[in-house]
Amino acid sequence: MEYALVKTIHILSAFLLFGTGLGSAFYKYMADRNGDLRNIAITSRHVVLADWLFTAPTVIIQPATGLYLAHLAGYPLSQTWLWLSLLLFVIAGLCWLPVVWLQIRMRDMACHALATDTPLPERYHQMARIWFWLGIPAFLAITTVIFLMVFKPYA
Repeated sequence: MEYALVKTIHILSAFLLFGTGLGSAFYKYMADRNGDLRNIAITSRHVVLADWLFTAPTVIIQPATGLYLAHLAGYPLSQTWLWLSLLLFVIAGLCWLPVVWLQIRMRDMACHALATDTPLPERYHQMARIWFWLGIPAFLAITTVIFLMVFKPYA
């Protein structure tokens, strides 16, 4: 029963991590492309909020439940699929940390531009490009982790 409960939490957390990341990226990217300053400011606020409410907890829950599941199942950490999953999770996290910083700065710039009725500064667009490109390796890393968790190809 314990294993099933922890596995359920782990899987739901993975869905939340993947879904929030993909959904936030889609809506922010589309808002930026649309160019409507009000839409950009509102979407940016929501993306930052979603990261704090959903992504941040999963960043803790995923490795904690994953390592506990490996322990319960008797998998040694030397299993290739397991340490590779942890490495990819760290890589995704190293991409996510600057993304969070960028999102907060872009949110602040968009809200300031909206409040002062001024256009977004060029720095916003530079940050948005960096934000986008950091999302690609993070997305690929998390997608690969999910593949490894499901198939355990080297077990």
